Amino acid sequence: MTTDFSTEAVATASASARPFPTNFLFGAATAAYQIEGAAHEDGRRDSIWDAFSRVPGAVINADNGDVACDHYHRYREDVALMRDLGLQTYRFSTSWSRIRPDGGAINPAGLDFYKRLVDELLDADILPWLTLYHWDLPQALQERGGWAARETADLFTEYALDVHDALGDRVKVWTTLNEPWCSSFLSYTAGIHAPGRFSIAEGMLASHHLLLGHGQVVRELRARDESLNLGITLNLTVAEPVTDAPADLDAARRIDGQFNRWFLDPIFRGSYPADIVEDIRAVDGAAVAEWEGAVSDADLAVISTPIDSLGVNYYHGELVGGTPPVVSPGGGEAPTERETASPFPSHEDIFWHDRGLPRTAMNWEIQPSGLTTLLRRVWDEYAEPAGVTLYVTENGAAFDDVRVEENGVPHVHDAARTAFLENHLAAILDAADAGVDVRGYFYWSLMDNYEWAWGYEKRFGIVRVEYDTQERVVKDSGARYREIIASRALPESP
Repeated sequence: MTTDFSTEAVATASASARPFPTNFLFGAATAAYQIEGAAHEDGRRDSIWDAFSRVPGAVINADNGDVACDHYHRYREDVALMRDLGLQTYRFSTSWSRIRPDGGAINPAGLDFYKRLVDELLDADILPWLTLYHWDLPQALQERGGWAARETADLFTEYALDVHDALGDRVKVWTTLNEPWCSSFLSYTAGIHAPGRFSIAEGMLASHHLLLGHGQVVRELRARDESLNLGITLNLTVAEPVTDAPADLDAARRIDGQFNRWFLDPIFRGSYPADIVEDIRAVDGAAVAEWEGAVSDADLAVISTPIDSLGVNYYHGELVGGTPPVVSPGGGEAPTERETASPFPSHEDIFWHDRGLPRTAMNWEIQPSGLTTLLRRVWDEYAEPAGVTLYVTENGAAFDDVRVEENGVPHVHDAARTAFLENHLAAILDAADAGVDVRGYFYWSLMDNYEWAWGYEKRFGIVRVEYDTQERVVKDSGARYREIIASRALPESP
């Protein structure tokens, strides 16, 4: 049963503006490890990211989340910022390593922090949008196999129910996982993210156990309270072939299958994509055999337990082909000293091409139209038949902005990010005009933060954070977002 989050439209939109639907929510998103700090306070123990940040060459400048944005101590200030920006909802994650350190007994101090945070949000009339897992597995559980071990799905379920015990009376929106593609293949196959493993088998097993944990949690929470809005967040892309040549079409199929369908199909259809299973089998038959031994029809029934909402994270599309380009556009991963591998088990003869679009500081293409295309495809093929509503739960851009003082007042002029925000909101409206039921947008990120293997090198926030002083400065993009939220409309392009 889906909770109704309808809001009244503000009557200030001009006739020349594009209004948002009355049930559309405006928000921003963060993740626990990226902003909280207090890494070893009040009983919290190491997560896999604490351990990974200590691996030589794994993270730029050997940066870590020990302090980050110090949100653990400054959450009241940060919620006040959210209120000032006019946010209707805030997407955050709880830290497994803070709530059940080492995966063991409940840590009351850890739960108390999230109780205080939720209370502060509710007092500010901001809807808490809780994500249970945003990549910070307790390191002690990784030492027992991590997500490659089936028991982790069961332990995740126990942790989720503990969080619901504490917050279920006040939190009505629950997201199980954030971007399981990243916490499986990027983490266990490519070695790019924690725990930094290089195994096709472990990546496949991790993906399955993550999805199994998701399904178990949805079943358990549904049994407790049918009024909850339950869902999962996936990072998705649009894989386009550079030409209609067979090799190019095949490259696009394999990227779409390994990135999108590997997670969408089991959630919505109760099966993994057979073509991709065979593609991976051709690369590593032993890995597929091990994975097949772990997957059962009963598992797939759990994974496909109906959900209420799907979070779509979109940053850029992919233009791929079966032959290399004359000039490679380069990748978007952090240039770390530690060697990494491809996150795609079937990656041979797949090459990325450049289409001449502007790029962010991460070297990611800026393609707002891709978001419209993606939302329409996910809606038509997956969400609408299942009666599931869509939310854009992450969308944002890193640019190398700077703080300046004008008449003694700090400013950050980030015109590129402002344009990114406006153009992607317009893309969402284009999707809505085409009949897609998309009900919200969460900018990533509320504030600059720890950007995983990039450390503190890249800034995504609409609020700048000066890490040495913890000063917060609302950027021009944040001020523009506040105006859009207040009017609930986008100005028409001239």
